[in-house]
Amino acid sequence: MTRRISRAKQQITASGIPFRMPARPERGQRLSVVLHVLYLIFTEGYAATSGPGLLRADLSAEAIRLTRIVHLLLPGDSEAAGLLALMLLTDARRPARTGPDGELIPLAEQDRSCWNASYIAAGVALITSALSHGHPGPYQLQAAIAAIHDEAASSEATDWPQIVALYELLLRIGDNPVVALNHAVAVAMAEGPQAGLDLLFRLGTDRRITSGHRLEAVRAHLLEMTGQRAAARAAYQAAAQRAMSLPQQRYLNARAARLAGD
Repeated sequence: MTRRISRAKQQITASGIPFRMPARPERGQRLSVVLHVLYLIFTEGYAATSGPGLLRADLSAEAIRLTRIVHLLLPGDSEAAGLLALMLLTDARRPARTGPDGELIPLAEQDRSCWNASYIAAGVALITSALSHGHPGPYQLQAAIAAIHDEAASSEATDWPQIVALYELLLRIGDNPVVALNHAVAVAMAEGPQAGLDLLFRLGTDRRITSGHRLEAVRAHLLEMTGQRAAARAAYQAAAQRAMSLPQQRYLNARAARLAGD
């Protein structure tokens, strides 16, 4: 323990940030804020919300570096371990997430042999240990979902019912429309696209998610799976109009173009 904290202090000092561990009464609240900020930095690096590129590898790498430091300082904190696991398991897919021209490649179509095996192994080890402590928090549950994806040989071989169950646990923790959207996708994969579309209908009035492109993009994909190609094309076009990222726009417009003429 002492060596881990000493290593973390050295890394913080080397970065020019003054080191001071908060007193225990305020540590929990401050840690929650720190983890949330690191999560947002990583997410922006892995899926840029705007601009010409899909990825900001510099942001992702910095978020992982800082989260490693937090984990070194607080090795017994399961949520810090869960967040680090989530970052590693997610970033492991980065080499296969874009094509030669920077185009988006969805998870189901990625070459999994290009995924970072060392990141996957480290992430699985971290989340396995963290979950053994019981009472998992949101970062641990998200990391568990990421681990199931990363360990599956293909999208079809993924344990979708288990992912559905984990998303349902996340929904019990908090009312998050993005989690609800991901839950609908998992339900569609486990039970069929119409079951997912039924869940999307309930999200249609949630302003927290209707202003962005994700809801329409998922709707388009599920409509395409049901064979409703004209409706899927319209939904892809609506999603493309709302997307702020150029690679996202190109991907969604390309999906719509493939369905032209129906």
